[in-house]
Amino acid sequence: FGSFLRMRRGSLTYEQFARRVGVSKSTLQRLELGQQNFTITTLDRLLRKLKCTASEALDGRSTAD
Repeated sequence: FGSFLRMRRGSLTYEQFARRVGVSKSTLQRLELGQQNFTITTLDRLLRKLKCTASEALDGRSTAD
């Protein structure tokens, strides 16, 4: 999941991407590094903002830009 977030973040900073997807910068960093598990609420928020499915995110792939 962390690699998926890194891929989707692209050249945005942690702060920019966190603001865009509606989570704190520290939460985003810990999720990317695998130091924190996501809650269902956080996962739902990320999926909605990134316009992707749970399967895409958890498999580390994306069909949406």
